[in-house]
Amino acid sequence: MKKKWVILLISSILLATVIGCIVKFLKKDNRPKVVVVLQDLDTQYWNIVKAGAEKGFQEFDIDGKVVAPGFKSEKDVQEYVLKNVLKEQPDALIVSPFQSPAVMSALKKFAQHKIPVLLVDTDIPLEHKTAYIGTNNLELGKKAGELLASGLQPGDEVALIGGSLNGPVSVERIQGATSSLEDAGIKIVAKQVDLPNEALPARKAMTTILQNYPDVKGIFATSDILALSAVKVIKEQGYKIPVIGADGIIKMNELIKDGTLPGTVAQNPYDMGYISVETARKVLEGEQFRKSVDTGVDLITKDNVKQKLDFLKELLK
Repeated sequence: MKKKWVILLISSILLATVIGCIVKFLKKDNRPKVVVVLQDLDTQYWNIVKAGAEKGFQEFDIDGKVVAPGFKSEKDVQEYVLKNVLKEQPDALIVSPFQSPAVMSALKKFAQHKIPVLLVDTDIPLEHKTAYIGTNNLELGKKAGELLASGLQPGDEVALIGGSLNGPVSVERIQGATSSLEDAGIKIVAKQVDLPNEALPARKAMTTILQNYPDVKGIFATSDILALSAVKVIKEQGYKIPVIGADGIIKMNELIKDGTLPGTVAQNPYDMGYISVETARKVLEGEQFRKSVDTGVDLITKDNVKQKLDFLKELLK
């Protein structure tokens, strides 16, 4: 009897062990692993991109995560983030890169390890990039210039406020806006460019513009952070001047809703995040995919701003 009891006990232990191994095997995560590296996660714009990527992870059954250096970090800190991601050996990398030799060098190592590299929001001349998903920044600039010119008269004076020229984003937006404004007969009297994407430099730039060109009738800024700073200076000094931004964050939309601004143009950062993950899935599954995806530019006015605001507030709550 005792012998039977021992045999039964041993059999039970062996059965439990086998079941445990089977459960462990079945629980093993065989989903594709995708890491998204953004420029920061301290600003609203990049958190909208993150939300889109995370929706893509969920819908396409991907083991994914979003990481970024701190907002105040030097651009080459992204190199260290990328080096750490490479150690994880993801199946694919989605990155919004700073344009620097250090970052470029880090990205080349992913190609050497046969890891697809998809660029989101910011395109750079990376030899082995798999795809680019983002805004056609030249077209954004043209649409911004057209919108600004639509409320002005030929001969009116405007100024442009731009971010870093060490990369294509601000350069192309300024080029596009300049083209549309000049075609409409609008005079560009000042260009305050190559600014960090921060409030204080933009405030100083806007103050200088108003001091030197008090008759200016409109402003185009290459990001909403720059645009919002310009709006504050304009209000403080008692002017009423339209300011066109580029990113479509909540505060810019609220200024349109309350009548402070007539309109703006907006990227689609949520779509960028979502489509980049969708494209990564196609790459990993051997499906056909587009090497360049234009996520479009929206024109935001009083007529459609509520819909945009409702979407963003629901997304970020």
